[in-house]
Amino acid sequence: MFFIAGFYHWRGAPDSRSTPRWPRSVYNSTFCGAAMSDRPSCAPGLARHRRPPGPPAVPHGSSTNAHSTSCTDASFIVRVFRGLPNAQSKAPCVLTIGNFDGVHLGHQALLARVRAAAAARGLPVCVMTFEPHPREYFMPDRAPARISNLRDKFEALRSQGVDRLVVEHFNAHFAGQSPEDFVRNIIVDGLHTRWLLVGDDFRFGAKRAGDIDYLREAGRRFDFVVEQMPTIAHDGVRISSSEVRAALADGNFERAHALLGRPYAITGHVVHGMKLGRKLGFPTLNLRIAHKHPALTGIFVVQVHGLADKPLPAVASLGLRPTVDDSGRVLLEVHLLDFSGDCYGKLVRVEFLQKLRDEAKFDGLAELEAAIAQDTREARAYFAHALDANGPSARRDFATSATDRIS
Repeated sequence: MFFIAGFYHWRGAPDSRSTPRWPRSVYNSTFCGAAMSDRPSCAPGLARHRRPPGPPAVPHGSSTNAHSTSCTDASFIVRVFRGLPNAQSKAPCVLTIGNFDGVHLGHQALLARVRAAAAARGLPVCVMTFEPHPREYFMPDRAPARISNLRDKFEALRSQGVDRLVVEHFNAHFAGQSPEDFVRNIIVDGLHTRWLLVGDDFRFGAKRAGDIDYLREAGRRFDFVVEQMPTIAHDGVRISSSEVRAALADGNFERAHALLGRPYAITGHVVHGMKLGRKLGFPTLNLRIAHKHPALTGIFVVQVHGLADKPLPAVASLGLRPTVDDSGRVLLEVHLLDFSGDCYGKLVRVEFLQKLRDEAKFDGLAELEAAIAQDTREARAYFAHALDANGPSARRDFATSATDRIS
């Protein structure tokens, strides 16, 4: 059974003068295998659970070839804390810290090392990540595009066997901590860390003054082990969130898949929109995008999971919709091919297959309708070609129509 709990968000930009403060508003949403309460502690009844076995740790060395690793137990429960756990929930752990945007193969190799260390010590795996991204706080106009929303990040981390996920509100108070305060308040007193793994570019504390040497010296003083993760490469190139963003921005989903270890997708609940697509003859299901800078924009061939026993073929627009909306709000609009039904409120996963074109502003609705019709024809051609090229096996993977979906 999955435990259903909540997600959270912060309203507006963090106040540079504020101390850490958690919002009252919570999205009550499904997160497969995760538990999050409305306060910085876990939901009751989750203290005892088994972590599924993970693959062996990545060997030490200056460079490592990438391979996908995951834990496949879908009922695995993650304890998610908004901020540091309260006193009753604190227990020693094996820890890693980072943004983990995309949870790509480099992150997965790091998490495999952490799982191995945790198993050897009989301790839980703890991941600390941040919201917002630190660069969104310091440089909001130059912040990196987001690969994953919080839901998708949480699910990817769950699949890697994380026992505890601590999501720290990155604000002036947090950013202003000295390296010594960070070690004492977070690593030692906050999380009771016994073993810590960080990436090769990890810096911490005010003005990024803390580095791996500082951590190792602190580890000797406070009795925790510090290790550093070597570079993880794919085809001779360091795997990073920046590389994933570049692949997505170029519409190169094959490379993004290779870097992520899985197809790129966005998950969310279907919400009500302007109903304009329905008036034009192309009804859409709409997903809100929380961040203003998604990793990709444009018109895409996609398939939608979560509405049927097979993924449904579709065409999608991700962006600002410049022809019909000047609010600056980013929206993912998906037109399902040969499917109709009430999808509002349902949780779906939209998997991106091919980019058709960039987003464009048209002179009127007639031009927009013609463009959507052409996009739909190209999407149908894509799926027809996939069926022809792959034969009967492709029919098991794609639902080509509503009739085929229920057959």
